[in-house]
Amino acid sequence: MRPELALVGSILLIAIHAAIIVRIILRPQREPASRIAWLVSVMAVPLVGIVAYLLLGEARISAGRRERYRRIEAHLPHPAAKEPVRRRLAATAYAAPFALAETVNALPPTGGNRAHLATDDDGAIAEMVADIDAAESNVHLSFYIWLADGNGLKIKDALIRAAARGTKVRVLADALGSRGIIRSHHWREMRRAGVDARAALPIGGLLWTLIRGRFDLRNHRKQLIVDNRIAWCGSQNLADPAFLPKAKFAPWVDVMTRWEGPVVQDCQFIFAADWESEHGDDISGLLPDSVEPAPVADPGVAAQVIGTGPNLPYPAMTACFVSLIHAAREELIVTTPYFVPDEQLVFALMDCARRGVRTTMILPRRNDSRIVAATSRSYYADLVEAGVRIFEFRPGLLHAKTMVADGQVGLIGSANLDRRSFELNFENNILFADEAFARKLRERQMAFLAQSDRVSAEDVMRTGMARRFWQNLLATLSPLL
Repeated sequence: MRPELALVGSILLIAIHAAIIVRIILRPQREPASRIAWLVSVMAVPLVGIVAYLLLGEARISAGRRERYRRIEAHLPHPAAKEPVRRRLAATAYAAPFALAETVNALPPTGGNRAHLATDDDGAIAEMVADIDAAESNVHLSFYIWLADGNGLKIKDALIRAAARGTKVRVLADALGSRGIIRSHHWREMRRAGVDARAALPIGGLLWTLIRGRFDLRNHRKQLIVDNRIAWCGSQNLADPAFLPKAKFAPWVDVMTRWEGPVVQDCQFIFAADWESEHGDDISGLLPDSVEPAPVADPGVAAQVIGTGPNLPYPAMTACFVSLIHAAREELIVTTPYFVPDEQLVFALMDCARRGVRTTMILPRRNDSRIVAATSRSYYADLVEAGVRIFEFRPGLLHAKTMVADGQVGLIGSANLDRRSFELNFENNILFADEAFARKLRERQMAFLAQSDRVSAEDVMRTGMARRFWQNLLATLSPLL
């Protein structure tokens, strides 16, 4: 190579290197641990670090999609505040989590709702099929993973039956998580039957995807809305508990909830925003801001929808989890399959236990991600020392994402306690306050606990040095992801 070309190449590389370093330092909403980790990586191994940062360093969505989200949010009608519900919550110790949640989507807490907890994974699918079969005007479905197995095909067939009798059926399936069924004849069969089925966050060519934004920003939401009257929310994908792509971790154990009342229209709001972002038709007419949805119970469950994603200016899901943890007074029970916390979350859990709250976490013993499993266990020592009771679920992969405080309030939905859910994925959760429903969800958590083994301080101490090194190394690298 000619010396002058080599010099130009070196100068260009130095300029790129410097620009990336400046970007890491200037990038907003980046916690210090993540900023430091990226700086060390880029400075220690410049070429690899630069490429890695361009691919994974920022939760980028394309400028066009970001602007589309902004326009959609601006034109969709937002419901008016329900002051009686606010006053009811203000009289409790849990007003702060609801106030914070309202800042995410400008969706205030609703009252007069009814909630039902499905018996198990297969039971949830059977009930969802029954609701679809009873639909009269519209069915809206959005799921991350949809498999062409027993449960997945039951949903597909129900959607086709609904479309055949004239019900308007709109479907979103994540382009990565549901790629198998999207590429199959089942997808084409639905479209031929009149189902308006669309891939959420399409990937396209790899090079173009990387130019316009990260390919691993996914629509992780799991919801079904029927006739603007019934909504389903929880952790379950449209698949059998056997979950054939990762059958050795089966059964996958989830929690799904069925809602009726004013909160359904707010679930519809989240779907409408996603639908229009994928160039679907305008369904804002289903969200009239001048009409108050009728309550179905008195006073019913107070419930608030939280839809988060990388289009928001801050990691709202983390803040909502942490706010509820801080609100707990006597007991906090958490289930999550993927535990890769940031600093504010892990400190909130430890502080919760230290101030005398009975803090219990239930995680799967066998995780489908070895990296996540090792990273999760790197936090065990600090959590156990602070007084957090940690249990590992034996029978399969506990995939339920639940949090219940004091048997009074809770969070349920699609979000895990990991950095993907905090910064990269589009998630949907419902925050609720109701002693009867919280008790039912707590009973389900206790059923999980009965099938789990406690991780003692002695268990943590017996972890060998090599394993601790590996776990802590992965936890140190987790801010890079």
